[in-house]
Amino acid sequence: MTNPFDSAGSKAPPKPFTVTEGRREVRSFVLRQGRFTPAQQRAFDDRWPRFGIDFDGQPRDLDATFGRSAPKVLEIGFGNGAALRYAAQFDPSKDYIGIEVHAPGVGRLLNALADDNADHVKLYHHDAVEVLEKEIADGALDEVRIYFPDPWHKKRHNKRRLLQPAFAELLVRKLRPGGRLHCATDWADYAEQMWDVLDATAGLVNRAGPRGSVPRPDWRPQTHFETRGQKLGHGVWDLLYDKPETGNGESGMEA
Repeated sequence: MTNPFDSAGSKAPPKPFTVTEGRREVRSFVLRQGRFTPAQQRAFDDRWPRFGIDFDGQPRDLDATFGRSAPKVLEIGFGNGAALRYAAQFDPSKDYIGIEVHAPGVGRLLNALADDNADHVKLYHHDAVEVLEKEIADGALDEVRIYFPDPWHKKRHNKRRLLQPAFAELLVRKLRPGGRLHCATDWADYAEQMWDVLDATAGLVNRAGPRGSVPRPDWRPQTHFETRGQKLGHGVWDLLYDKPETGNGESGMEA
């Protein structure tokens, strides 16, 4: 497939979502790209063929994409890529897929992955909902991670939050039996909504019990903003949900 970022003189990647004429989608993000630097452009030009996955709307063989059979971990909205990079270094036995719509963060992570020689990480610059619906087969993922999604804290904007019932049901379909969903937020109101949605989603079991959270797991690094927020007395909630191996509510998952 043609690399969408190799056209001479391009100043930014194309929009990371499918444009449907006559239809206005309610999305969980607004593109606040900021400055797209020459270094980030070079990252797309030079690194994308190695670490990028071009969205084409067709189901994908992930083992073929990575060239091996290994557990598949998907991080949605990886931002500047710090958590995804850390996870790839923490446990290289797994394959990691990152999805992010903001091009500068993708560019930074592309360069970091090249520095790490991390061929077990692949990136999408696209809308996560479309990737999950069109390219990820049901039962293909061992884990989904969603760290500090946009809280859309104004009540009139809550409908834009990513963790909604339909999206939770989509995640359950994409997880294998025994798979895991890990969410983290520093907004108490969003944690409440996550519990409202995820505790009520068939096929997910809260590892800490109803409306429960767990200490930050080893595989998620503590961010600078998280450290600062905790010094100011702000809370952080890590929510772990298992998709049971069987229909009896027992997950069989290990930490």
